[in-house]
Parts: sequence; structure tokens; C-alpha cells
Amino acid sequence: MAITFDNDKKIFALQMPHATYMMGIADERYLGHIYYGRKIAQPDGAYLMRTGEPPYVPSVNKREKCSFLDAFPMEYPCGGVGDYRESCLEIRNHAGYRGCEFFYKNYEIKKGKSKLDGLPAVFGTKEDCETLEITLADEVLKLELILSYSIFADSDVVARSARLRNLGEEPVYLEKVYSACIDMDDRSFEMLTLHGSWARERQIERRPLGHGKQMVSSIRGESSHQEHPFLALVTPETTQQTGEVFGMHFVYSGNFIAQTELTQFDAVRMTMGIHPYGFEWKLNPGESFTAPEVILVYSNNGLGGMTRTLHDLYRNHLIRSPYLHRERPILINNWEATYFDFDANKLVDIAREAKRCGIEMLVMDDGWFGKRNSDNCSLGDWQVDRNKLPDGLSALVDRIKEIGLSFGIWFEPEMISPDSDLYREHPDYAIQIPGREASESRQQYVLDLSRPEIVDYVYDMVSDILKNADISYVKWDMNRQLSDVGSFALEGDRQGELFHRYVLGVYRMQERLIQDFPDLLLENCSGGGARFDPGMLYYSPQIWCSDDTDAVERLSIQEGTALLYPLSTMGAHVSDCPNHTVGRNTPFETRGNVALSGTFGYELDITKISEEDRSMIKGQTELYHKYHELIREGDYYRIASYRENHTHDCWQVVSKDQKDTLVTYVQVLGEPNYHSRRIYLQGLQPEGRYRLEENGQEYAGDLLMYGGFLIERPFGDAQSKLYHFVSID
Repeated sequence: MAITFDNDKKIFALQMPHATYMMGIADERYLGHIYYGRKIAQPDGAYLMRTGEPPYVPSVNKREKCSFLDAFPMEYPCGGVGDYRESCLEIRNHAGYRGCEFFYKNYEIKKGKSKLDGLPAVFGTKEDCETLEITLADEVLKLELILSYSIFADSDVVARSARLRNLGEEPVYLEKVYSACIDMDDRSFEMLTLHGSWARERQIERRPLGHGKQMVSSIRGESSHQEHPFLALVTPETTQQTGEVFGMHFVYSGNFIAQTELTQFDAVRMTMGIHPYGFEWKLNPGESFTAPEVILVYSNNGLGGMTRTLHDLYRNHLIRSPYLHRERPILINNWEATYFDFDANKLVDIAREAKRCGIEMLVMDDGWFGKRNSDNCSLGDWQVDRNKLPDGLSALVDRIKEIGLSFGIWFEPEMISPDSDLYREHPDYAIQIPGREASESRQQYVLDLSRPEIVDYVYDMVSDILKNADISYVKWDMNRQLSDVGSFALEGDRQGELFHRYVLGVYRMQERLIQDFPDLLLENCSGGGARFDPGMLYYSPQIWCSDDTDAVERLSIQEGTALLYPLSTMGAHVSDCPNHTVGRNTPFETRGNVALSGTFGYELDITKISEEDRSMIKGQTELYHKYHELIREGDYYRIASYRENHTHDCWQVVSKDQKDTLVTYVQVLGEPNYHSRRIYLQGLQPEGRYRLEENGQEYAGDLLMYGGFLIERPFGDAQSKLYHFVSID
């Protein structure tokens, strides 16, 4: 790990364990991108910016400055002065003129990494991290732009962000502020993204680039079910194990855009940042604006290399929870068991049976507050419903603890129901456009968390509940997107700040929560997986992966999620059949095996399931305790994808010392008249020897990886098997 600046060649070089990132100063003022890719021992390559060929730099050929700006590989492109590709920055001054141009001013290299004000971000110490800050200036607008680049001793990533400071005497209006850009020549790249919808989040999609702009984005006020704040360009030959990958991942939980543009000169520009739709930020004299962080990741070992790099980065430098390296409690959630139809005695009955089966926590989901007998009322009235809990919440918690389980609870703090005491008293608390009938979704509105007084009001209600009962876990939900975006508290020229200020308000609430209740296990949720992003992982070590708990559907959902996120972050439960989302029946064993590669828990009425299924729970909880550390801390390898082959799915987790590995195999569809299936393990010691725990058979590591392992095909659909290999050296 090293950051250097060659003053003679005017080249910045960021050296990571296996990658290099280079920038150069052209014509003494333009910051250009030179290279990002496989590690180069001697950083050089200013010629790659092509300043020695037409149209040349402006100091040599002033008459063709537009042509220069429209082709030069800009490190952070600006809009309005001649670069017609996607810009990172659009600014309007107080007189209404648009256009900006930032020139190189100076730089600073320092140990460690500073926090981003009010924003989640990866962190590092002075021992394991270095940061480069490059300052550019627009002397006409009297603005400074600070580009920040952080690298880590243990990772091939660059953490990038941008900060603007108004040094002038007049306000300016930021109409677009992206966080990162990469310009490079096309190599027949393909674009890899994650798309979906409710109950089918993060589906992997890969397609060739065409000329023009191709993007994924969200303008819903959240990172969304539909698209994910991630984009990768991959070379055509890229597989799980081979090929080059250039990825961008946004550490942010609101509106975003991730875009590639294939230009007229067959160059590619990748950009990522806050979506400019509905965004405008008034920057007064003396004020600063900080854009959220983007993680750049490079792999020359295929998608698997990118995956393991991001997993380690997020475990080592993003997740702060005390549960990060601890075994999470096995919980049972009453949502699919009871929905709104429960009382204290019903929950106690579930808890008693759960305790006998080895479950460790009961989570009381929606329906415990206000007059919440359906989802059409009471959000915002965070007081216990005494009809359901006549002795109060604390008494229920005590009863559950006497049984031997800890207690968790569900909140949806960002929402307000039109039918609620809070709305009747404070209708202005809802995000809305004055004079226009607001659109309802799930018969609810969104609270205006851009207003500090509303953040405080709602947080105080939530914290009062947590202070008055021994609660170990909170599921924080957000069940609708933003619409009718307007705030009574913002002036007319600041309404464009609402989307971003809302997200900052959510971050403030969650930061207070984890500071005030440091031992709390927080799980974020948004109608399932609508806000599964790195920004939320900064506050919670796990996120509910999807409301779809069907074991077969979860294969592709968890495959797409695990492409970027550690398995320990994925909320995954065993639910009842027929499945409540798709109506499918799958074996109880397979439901357990699929959920095991996540946080693991149950989402069913344990008092009503068959005795055959209930008898399997104790064995499943024992498997969780046996394998959780391996799954939580190990390296993840994708062996086969049901999404691609339509018959079976397989993945593997290998301990960091390569002495222990667990393979999960799921036969989704049974096929007639076939021999055993050969799979090829990964990540083992080639010279090592491994014993299959099931039957004591021994195998050479290289044989398992290069010759393969034979799986006897089970009979029937949705059958699964775990294979545990242990080193015998």
C-alpha cells in the first residue's frame, strides 16, 4: 500500500496489493485518468492520456478546446464548457448561468481516513490506510473541489468521494454532484448489474455495451427493489474465476445513478453518484457539500475475486456492530405465523415451543402498537396496544425471558398513517406538496425526516420503548418509496435538497440508536430488500434480504446479494409451506440449508407445523452453531448457478486458513437417467488432504479442485445436501 506523486512526471499513483490506480496532470491544470488495473511496479504512462496527439492540449491548440474536453480522460468531468459526455458536476450561479471548470491546485497525502460528515463510509487506521486529497479550483465561481481517494493495506479497492467548498460571496446551486468517474478505452466490455422487484431482488444481469448511455438508477428515495447501486464492467471472457472486473458500489441509501457511456471514440465513461433528478443544493458562502462515497473495486480473478474483495472490505472496514464477529441469536419472527392476529399469550406459546427446539430469540413484528389490527393505520403512534398486550410490553418481555429467550421488536419509524393520532395532530409532518392530494402507498405517508425536530420526536418515541423493556434486537422497516416530494420546512430554492436531507435524517436516527443502545442488534429492512446497500451496513450488521422466503426463489436472490455482500449480512429465515409468496412446497431440510447461508432464523407458527418438520428444527439449530463461524468469516465461492443452468445451485465457503470448507448443493429440478454430477471445488490447499465428514472419505485438495467431486443425484425436486470437508494435515 502506497500513494506517491512524481513531481517531474506529474503522476499520482495509488498502489494496492494487486492493483494500481494512476492519474496525471496535463497542461499543468487538467487532472486526467491514466490507468486502473493490474498492479504496475513502476508507475508511469502519462502518454496514455493522448495529449501528444490531435486535438492536443488547449495551451498548444486553443482553437480546439471543445474537442480536447470532449475526448480527454477526465478524472472528474464538469459540465457546460465543452465536454459533452456525462459530467460529474453541474453548477448554476446566483445569476442563473450554468457551467464550471475546475483546475488542479494542490494535493495532500496522509495516513488514515477521515469520516464523512453525516454519511456512512468505510474506515481505516493510520496503520492500514492512506488517503490522497487533490484540490481543484474554479476561480470564476470561487469554489474548491476536494477529491478524496483512500486505499487499504488489505484490499484492492479505492474509496472515493468529493467535497465542494464555497469560498465566494454569493450562493451557488449544485444541480448535480457525482462521487466518482472512470474514463478508459473500451475492451468489448459487458455491463453487469443487479435488478429486480419486491420479492425478487438483486437478480444478476449481464449485457454487452452499446454506444450511448446505459444506466441503472433509483428516484424512489431509497436504493430500491428495482435497481441496485452497483455497476461493473467485465471483459467478455469473465467467469467466476477468470477475466477482469471493474466495479463501482455506492455507500448510500437514497436516489442514485450508475451509468456507463460508450462514446464516439470507443471510450467508456463510468459514473456514479446521487441521481440529479429532483436534486438541487444551495451552497451558501462558507458552506461545504460532501458527496457520498463510491467504492471502486478491481479484480483480474473474475467475479469471485471481486466478491471476496468486497466481502473482506465490508467486514474489515465498514460494519461497526459488536455482532460483526459474534454468533447471532437464532430468532423466530411471528409475522408469517400470525400477521396482525396475536396477543401476549399467543407469543408466549410460540416462545415455549421455540425454546424446546433450540431457538434463542422471539421477535414481535408489526401489530403491537396503536390500533394496528391491519396495515391501514397507526404508524407514528408508537405506544403499546393494551388490547393485545394488557400487561404492557415490559411484562411480555419478562415472560419471554423467563422461558429462556431474548426479545426483539419491529418498528417502522420513517412512516406515518393518515389514520393515526400523530397525523391528526401534525399533518405537516408528512412529506407532501401543498395543495396537492398526496399519493398513498400501503395507506401510509413518509415522515419529513429532513426536519431535525421530527427526527427527534420520532426517535424519542422509539427510544422510550427500548428504555422501558429489555429488548435485544430491532427490525427497522421502511415499507414505501417517497413521492409528492415537498417539505413545509424548506424554502422554495431549497426544495431540491429534500431527497438527500431525508437520507441524512435516517442516518442521524440510526447513528443515535446504535450510540444510545450499543449492545442492540439492529437489522434493517425495507419491504424486504429495497434498502440493502453499503450505507445501511454502516449502521446494522445485517439486512432482511427479501420478503420472499421460498427456498428456490432465495437461490437467485441470495446469489445476487452474495455477489457483493458477506453471507452474515443476509437476513434469511425458514418459513412455512406452501410458501406465503409463491405457494411452492419445498422440503423443510432444503429450507434450512438455504437459510443457513445467512443470519438464520424462522418465520412460521412453530406450534402449528407438522411434527416431522418441528422435529428437524433442533438439528438445524445445531448445524447453525456448528457452521456459523465458518459461514460468517470464510471466503465465499460460487460453484454453480440455478439462474444459469436451470437445474441446480451450488456454493462453497472456505475458512481463511483453507482447512475447513462447507459446500451447499441444491438440486432444484430432478432429471431422469443421469449419472452423478461433477462439481469443482475452489479455494482449497492444492497440496492438502481433506476428509469428508459424512463418510470419512479422504481427498487431495488439487483433485477436488481440478478433478472434481461427484454428487449422487437425489430423488425429487428441491432436494439439498451439505458437504463438510476438513483438512487432515
